[in-house]
Amino acid sequence: MNYHENLWLFFTLLFGIIIVPGMDMLFVLANSLTGGVRRGLAATGGIMAGGAVHSAYGAAGVGVLVTMLPQLFNVLLFAGVAYMIWIGISLIRSSITVEAVGPATARSGWRAFRQGAVTCLVNPKAYIFMFAVYPQFLKPEYGPVWMQGLIMGAMTVVTQFAIYGGLAMTAGRSRDLLVANPDVTAFIGRFAGLLLVAVSAFSLWQGWKSA
Repeated sequence: MNYHENLWLFFTLLFGIIIVPGMDMLFVLANSLTGGVRRGLAATGGIMAGGAVHSAYGAAGVGVLVTMLPQLFNVLLFAGVAYMIWIGISLIRSSITVEAVGPATARSGWRAFRQGAVTCLVNPKAYIFMFAVYPQFLKPEYGPVWMQGLIMGAMTVVTQFAIYGGLAMTAGRSRDLLVANPDVTAFIGRFAGLLLVAVSAFSLWQGWKSA
């Protein structure tokens, strides 16, 4: 697998993670519905800032392992793959529903941005996700790890903007889709779970071949 194929695989997994309805998505919707598109986009910007920090954290952690503790890299790779497969199977077996979109607490665009960033940064699951995902795709044979991490971080931020920013600009219709159509949200979750399992299984196979 070459570097470009590796990036496409990363994007597939990234898209599957971000598209699942969760706290970030509901936070953007709540701010958009109560404060308009501008506040919704501000909330999106905060989440993107948090995502950039998570990406830097994941890339730095993998870089340290590759440089100082290369024997632990494969351990982290296989553990991360197993964790992502478990998450994917859990999504496939569950039925995600959105009962309601509560009111936002932010009263300004700047506050929505800050709350979005803090909400993203204090979420421990996001750090676990980064350490589970990044070892599957950051590989020394593709060049400097920091450069690969920078590209993957940019992809994360752009994907967040595309999905959450799109929700912010179509908040009313997005809310109706999520709340009034539980079958749709359940399908999104199961489809994302299938993506996670497929990509993680492929990463496991690639890692096993190169181990």
